[in-house]
Amino acid sequence: MNNLVPATSPDEMAAVSAALNSLPHDNSALAALWKIYGAEPVRLVRTQEGRKLSLARYHRAEEFMGSLAHDTPGGWPDFLYSTGIVVQLALSSHLLDVGFPDSWCARHISLNVDRSLAYANLTAFGYDCAETARLVQVLAPYWKWNRRHLMSGKHPDDGGFTGDQVRSLVGGLVDHVWHVTGHARSRRRAMPS
Repeated sequence: MNNLVPATSPDEMAAVSAALNSLPHDNSALAALWKIYGAEPVRLVRTQEGRKLSLARYHRAEEFMGSLAHDTPGGWPDFLYSTGIVVQLALSSHLLDVGFPDSWCARHISLNVDRSLAYANLTAFGYDCAETARLVQVLAPYWKWNRRHLMSGKHPDDGGFTGDQVRSLVGGLVDHVWHVTGHARSRRRAMPS
């Protein structure tokens, strides 16, 4: 993850925009995902409304990062459920920023963070981290880690991750969203602790 290059300068942001504009007009890569996931095709249109919603999702992801702290009450399933929330908020920030409609994401991605990462990476997100990809597979769909779902006592496979590994992976992902979207960090996160 140390080889990630932030896209925060105007030139770098222009390069990201150019990459988005250079996607094939037939959306062949996206069309393949739409087919795999049984989703209806959607035209990506960047709007001010989408940008504002993207910023709000990014800030919510930062807020929910607190639920991953060492001293947060709850067990391992609660931690993984919260991890799914953070990941989904962060990735949806990127998806909304590049023009996916929120209603489309709710209908066709829902709580499947693996789908969010796949769609993000096809739209210039550029996050190639095998361990993060493995983590989102473990989490997806993240409702399976909800306490009510686990009342049967049977827990899904957690992939052997530790809390510190998850915190590191999710922190890197949220930071990458910040780099790619260029959103300002929330004041709460920006303040020294």
